[in-house]
Amino acid sequence: MSNFLSGAFDTVRRNALHAARRALPQRCELCAGPSGTELVCSCCSRDLPRIGAACPVCALPTPDAQVCGTCLAQPPAFDATVAAYAYAFPVDRLVQAFKYQGRLALAEWCAIAILAVRARRNAAPPQRLIALPLSAARQRERGYNQAAEIARQLAAQTRAPLVTRGVRRIRATQPQTALPWPERARNVRDAFACDVDLSGLDVVVVDDVMTTGATLAEFARTLKSAGAARVENWVVARTLPPKS
Repeated sequence: MSNFLSGAFDTVRRNALHAARRALPQRCELCAGPSGTELVCSCCSRDLPRIGAACPVCALPTPDAQVCGTCLAQPPAFDATVAAYAYAFPVDRLVQAFKYQGRLALAEWCAIAILAVRARRNAAPPQRLIALPLSAARQRERGYNQAAEIARQLAAQTRAPLVTRGVRRIRATQPQTALPWPERARNVRDAFACDVDLSGLDVVVVDDVMTTGATLAEFARTLKSAGAARVENWVVARTLPPKS
């Protein structure tokens, strides 16, 4: 009962904040100028770093949006990735404010950005949405799972069923950002569990940032072990390799 009441309270609080934001003039999260009812003004939105033509599997830039050589040679466990932006200034500021500073209103901005990119693919709506789980300790420390906040917004806008139980992170791992890229796959190995029957379903995994893709690949393996036929990632931002 306490979990039910806590969830109901969170829903009421989230709806109240949403209504208040819609009723009051907003200031842009980036330039602090007037932004109407939006969190990022139209001028700043035009300057956000978009990726352009990219590999449909991992979302890294490729000529003519072809599958990249790495995905051809070593296909990841996931089948596709939608990334709204490159993880670069000033998108990194927005994501960090949302993730670490409690700016939960940015979840709606994240969802709208993802859906704007995906709409260009004319794909069918997902059969299930799943937020990438945090460990219990990390979620207690942060107070919320940023991926889950985005997933709730996406579920509301797409009407896709959101899986909220039976999928979890069973092993606390070191923060991926603290590790060299080659060690990240080993760090997240066997970190997830799924008790949900996903047989034959197309599943979308929601997260804020995709860096090497190691965590999302391990989670996709877990979901496919539970029967998922296809796993697609929806992320707000994709870390791009350094320019040579």
